[in-house]
Amino acid sequence: MAGVTLDKIVKCYGDIEVVHGIDLNVAEKEFVVLVGPSGCGKSTTLRMVAGLEEITDGTLTIDDRLVNNVSPKDRDVAMVFQNYALYPHLNVAENIAFGLRIRKVPKDEVTKQVAEVAEILGLTEYLERKPADLSGGQRQRVAMGRAIVRHPKVFLFDEPLSNLDAKLRTQMRAEIKRLHKRLGVTSIYVTHDQVEAMTLADRIVVMADGRIEQIGTPMDLFNHPKNIFVASFIGSPPMNQIEAEVETRGDKLFANFGDNSLELPALNELSGSDHGRKVTLGIRPEHIMTQADADTSSIGVELDLIETLGSEALLHTTVMDKPFVVKAETHGDIKHLENLNAFHFKPGMIKVFDRETGNVFDYPERLK
Repeated sequence: MAGVTLDKIVKCYGDIEVVHGIDLNVAEKEFVVLVGPSGCGKSTTLRMVAGLEEITDGTLTIDDRLVNNVSPKDRDVAMVFQNYALYPHLNVAENIAFGLRIRKVPKDEVTKQVAEVAEILGLTEYLERKPADLSGGQRQRVAMGRAIVRHPKVFLFDEPLSNLDAKLRTQMRAEIKRLHKRLGVTSIYVTHDQVEAMTLADRIVVMADGRIEQIGTPMDLFNHPKNIFVASFIGSPPMNQIEAEVETRGDKLFANFGDNSLELPALNELSGSDHGRKVTLGIRPEHIMTQADADTSSIGVELDLIETLGSEALLHTTVMDKPFVVKAETHGDIKHLENLNAFHFKPGMIKVFDRETGNVFDYPERLK
């Protein structure tokens, strides 16, 4: 197994810089997911690790070996692509074995390794089939088998599930997670789907515009986003945002917007001198209450729509002319939700972001 280190990696196409000096250390056996919107540089970064894109500046090491000028075939990495990239004229066994045959591995060893990988991935009964005779999930397992059979130091996944339907994506996520647990190979996975990132990753790297916004465990990013971009990207449904102004009343802080006022948590970086400061409130749908409590603030609302999901429901309304969503438990029925006219907030559940910089106030030192 091997670790991967990116040190001030830059990628330019001509005069256009698309990856801006990123630093990332992927530990041995770790599963790291690069996530971000389309065009943020995540796939370009993965392709530089694979050797499919030249590095403009910075250093890349795999297993403490500098590989900037090492060809892809000599980096000992295996890549699983979005479009499977299978040979249509070869059957499953031949597709899995292709890389071994190119390396002149003895025939008996090839047969043995293909059988082992097919057993791991549940492909044994499909070894004689051509790719055209397989489902999308089976084809993706074949592509993974071709990578696994090489026993590489690093697995690279470039949005491998994006061509699958929702049910297959859920199944394949579980298979990839089990596979990593079984093989323990260092893995870097690229996706634009934050649900994939949250369910698969040991650590998530959130990227935007060719830069790393934040690195952390899934729950670190969910509970302690560094800025409004990370807060809005991680979480489903995304974090609600309300533009407000700070008001100080004695030793307490409040956020005013429209006719509403919410008490804020104590924040080291906000004080009485910040009266009138423009902020953005971030409130996750899961952290909003439908029943008042002793220490809650409230706002009046009029529901536009209730989406029933079974044990949960999404309550849609509008706050300050922007969509606002609340996730509530149904307890087997939604009648108790239909006539709600207010939502309730505990101060500790509200994140406060500087509207000018987008950074969160009172961000914990351990995550900086």
